[in-house]
Amino acid sequence: MLMIEVKDIQVGYDERIIIEELSVQIPKGKITTIIGPNGCGKSTLLKTMARILKTKKGVVYLDKKVLHETSSKEIAKKMAILPQTAEAPAGLTVRELITYGRFPHQSRFGRLKKEDMEAIDWAIEATQLSEFQDRSIEALSGGQRQRVWIAMALAQDTEVIILDEPTTYLDMSHQLDVLQLLEDLNRKHNKTIIMVLHDLNHASRFSHYLIAMRDGNVITSGNPMEVMTQQNLQKIFQIEPLLTICPFSNHPICLSYGKVKESTQ
Repeated sequence: MLMIEVKDIQVGYDERIIIEELSVQIPKGKITTIIGPNGCGKSTLLKTMARILKTKKGVVYLDKKVLHETSSKEIAKKMAILPQTAEAPAGLTVRELITYGRFPHQSRFGRLKKEDMEAIDWAIEATQLSEFQDRSIEALSGGQRQRVWIAMALAQDTEVIILDEPTTYLDMSHQLDVLQLLEDLNRKHNKTIIMVLHDLNHASRFSHYLIAMRDGNVITSGNPMEVMTQQNLQKIFQIEPLLTICPFSNHPICLSYGKVKESTQ
């Protein structure tokens, strides 16, 4: 199974450095979520692991190979990437968009083979989109569209799925649908899932491993019991949290919070 390792990376946009020096490993076959305040470098780290951004220093390894020295097609067979604001070409049906996930596996003639069709059918079934497969993407709700993008990633048949804020703009019910789907894909199909989430309680409930960032640095990482502590949340978010245990996951969640006191900063 694939391993992603980030080693001593420096990343930025033009002359602005967001991540100065950062190292982290992603557990295999687990759900890993990156958390932290706005502007801390969460999406920058995710985009670097997805090869959307190039490092100024340091290396990202995918399966012990240097990520930025690996061909795009080879990476696409190992890693599926869902950006924060994905947009489909106008007029596509659900099935047509999911078919795009098979592009890395196609020959230069671009014809779908039996195994391609089987992968597409499986992705549609796994995401419970069978009744919508002939509908236009524009006719779907936000939550249904997000499931279509996840289905496209599944059709790509990769071990790793990377998602940048997959619940953004979704209501509470559809957020839960998407996160439970990802949980199901991890549990049943052993997918390694890496994502950024803003909601601390969702991150804790649905993750095996958390990476907590502030100011371009990893403050702490580990399982939710290790990361979701009062001391850590004070340091990361500058808040005084009231924590309890989630009855669904037995992981810590934040009931409420206040501003951190001056003496604890």
